Amino acid sequence: MAAVEPALPPEAEERPRKAAKRLRPPGAKSVGWALVQAARMHRGRIGDRLAALGLFAGQEQVVQALAAAGTMTMGDLAATLRVRPPTASKTVTRLAALGFVERQAEAGDGRIVRVRLTEAGLAKAAAIDRIWDEVEAEMLDGFEGKERRRLRKLLRRAARNLAGASGLDVQEADDDLDGPGLEAGEGDRDAD
Repeated sequence: MAAVEPALPPEAEERPRKAAKRLRPPGAKSVGWALVQAARMHRGRIGDRLAALGLFAGQEQVVQALAAAGTMTMGDLAATLRVRPPTASKTVTRLAALGFVERQAEAGDGRIVRVRLTEAGLAKAAAIDRIWDEVEAEMLDGFEGKERRRLRKLLRRAARNLAGASGLDVQEADDDLDGPGLEAGEGDRDAD
């Protein structure tokens, strides 16, 4: 025969529910907290899809940068990704082992290494673009074109602020990508 537990008084049952209602994330009103949560979810969604391509989150950014630029020095790649050169080098080494990138030392100066995508890397770049577009559509579902551009501009400014505070190269050209009229809502080119 099973033992019967004594019933709790009604006020004791309400206490845990009330406490749960009051619990909020420590940074619930923080922009940084919201940014970290959104970034974590984005990285997870990208990572899940990249796994099917044999890649890890973060590697796709190297492939995308090289697809856009063609050939880059390791220093330029690190600056573009806003990471330290050893971080870029480690990722390139892993991508080279997979056959997606190749490195070549500069003829006159062996300290300068140029990196470019292989044919296999170019194929991965096309697949990554599709994945990136799908996840971006999920993330921005319900956003209007003007809201998308405004969010992009604000995040770029925040990244520049943090890059400058960290002593990294701050690329001012990002503002030019959005074009004129962002604040006024002109030139709404993004699909909703």
